[in-house]
Amino acid sequence: MAGGQERILRRRIKSVQATKKITKAMELIAASRIVRAMGRINEAKPFYESMVAVVEDIAGSAGLPKSRYFTPEPGGSRGIVVVTSDRGLCGSFNSAPLRFVEKLIARDGNDQGRIRLFGVGKKAVAFFNYRGVPLELSLMGVSERPTYEHARTIAASVLEAYDSGVISSVDVLTTRFVSAGNQRMEMVPLLPIDPDSLKGGGSNLDFEIEPSAEEIIDPLLRLYVEETIFTLLLEASASEYAYKQRAMKAATENAEELVKKYTRIMNRARQDAITTEIMEIVGGAEALKGSGDGDELSQ
Repeated sequence: MAGGQERILRRRIKSVQATKKITKAMELIAASRIVRAMGRINEAKPFYESMVAVVEDIAGSAGLPKSRYFTPEPGGSRGIVVVTSDRGLCGSFNSAPLRFVEKLIARDGNDQGRIRLFGVGKKAVAFFNYRGVPLELSLMGVSERPTYEHARTIAASVLEAYDSGVISSVDVLTTRFVSAGNQRMEMVPLLPIDPDSLKGGGSNLDFEIEPSAEEIIDPLLRLYVEETIFTLLLEASASEYAYKQRAMKAATENAEELVKKYTRIMNRARQDAITTEIMEIVGGAEALKGSGDGDELSQ
């Protein structure tokens, strides 16, 4: 084997080994952050479940006036909040929802603004800006550690468009966190609020509300929208880390296989070179021996 080729393979092996160390470290970091993200989900869950129970009671009460958040004005566009990450290296976490929205726009057409998009995460904002798709909201710096202020910003933008009649329905396209080993992309209906989709189905309670139902119900439902968005952001963050852990684990395993492959190639080439050298030595010795026998015969 030529010395130059061996040096090239050695450099490649060292490069892959260095990359493997990085991907392994990123895998461990993602694994630790999944635990932290799951803890935040569990901390937020009691308040969200309480909000769901209140909305169930409001929706099931016959004596309360129905809010526009239950029965929207028809004719508006469809709003979609697309939740992605701010960074890559997380497998199909970003590409799957972005491709889904792209196909949705291509299928339904968007010349008349029938679909209004709200971009959450740098990947979504960059994706739609590059393709010239207008966004109602461009919010970045969210995915690693979502805060309630992020949810409030998204809710304010969505509710403004909904209240003005620009959009008549809102869905959140995100990745739900089921467990550390199971996440799924899902289109979650946000507005109008469907009482039948809430667990429990209402209680048919009668309420006495002061100062008035109109002054309390709508702000309460807006708070429910904020809390729902916040819960979905927390789940998306945990899902991102789960995707990133799997992607970095696969990258680490691929690096190990690549090191083995390069090592085998280098060893095989070295063995071939040694075998060739031995054959040349043996052939030369045989040639010298044959030359010596010919000289003896001529004498």
